[in-house]
Amino acid sequence: MGQTRLHFTANKLEADRIFAALDAAFEEDGLPIAVLELDEEKDIHEVSLYADGDVDPVEARVKDILAGLGLPKAIEREVLPDVDWVSRSLEGLKPVRAGRFFVHGSHDRAKRRSGDLAIEIEAGLAFGTGHHGTTAGCLEVLEQVVLRERPRNALDLGTGSAVLAIALAKLAHIPVLATDIDPVAVRVAAANARLNHVKALVETVTAPGFHHPIFARRAPFDLIVANILARPLMRLAPEMAKHIGLGGSLVLSGILDRQRDAVISAYVGQAFRHVRTLHREGWVTIHLKH
Repeated sequence: MGQTRLHFTANKLEADRIFAALDAAFEEDGLPIAVLELDEEKDIHEVSLYADGDVDPVEARVKDILAGLGLPKAIEREVLPDVDWVSRSLEGLKPVRAGRFFVHGSHDRAKRRSGDLAIEIEAGLAFGTGHHGTTAGCLEVLEQVVLRERPRNALDLGTGSAVLAIALAKLAHIPVLATDIDPVAVRVAAANARLNHVKALVETVTAPGFHHPIFARRAPFDLIVANILARPLMRLAPEMAKHIGLGGSLVLSGILDRQRDAVISAYVGQAFRHVRTLHREGWVTIHLKH
């Protein structure tokens, strides 16, 4: 049988309590659990648990845990399709060059040149193959920051397919923590790290927020890259400041041109200074220093 997603909605306080309880209960089973914000204004969050095979016993355990918390929820099921996402995701995609980086699928290995920092990505379900303007912009800025600042400890927040984490590991030869709220993305990220022979440097973790203990263990970071969206980036500014070292660099993307000033203002208010903005295809990549 394929994989099934059990999911239900809750407010943020409930979702945090439920996540902690489910994480502890299913830790030995290795079942991925995620929390996703669906509506900020209405405080609606979705809790998901992914299970293989017979899902009835898993759902029964989840219901017992929710009842024990005094938070009974109507649990819905989604049977995930058995699709060859690797082949589908690379249909029609061409390789991309950004600085020294060459991002490609397996079908374009022959196009690699001597001196390329080649990154082979089988994107699967995860966002961020290097073909989007935000990812390519991040790669270009990261190359300059790494060569100038020589960071020793990096974080790729919202890693998607792990293209940025892999780029950092290949260029700087440093440990990189790659996190995402989506367990499917994290599995794809780990596979891509193995494919690119940097699994020893790239640690992939499903983490819905900075409250996950992995951040406390690995911080402070010399470099944080986050290619997500403008609003969550602005919301994360105080946490970014707590987890980055003095003089550390932030590389932020997933930001439209018109959102640039608001994002910079949020970080200036947390003792960051703006270094550079790269404009590409209507999107911006912003470099800030703490």
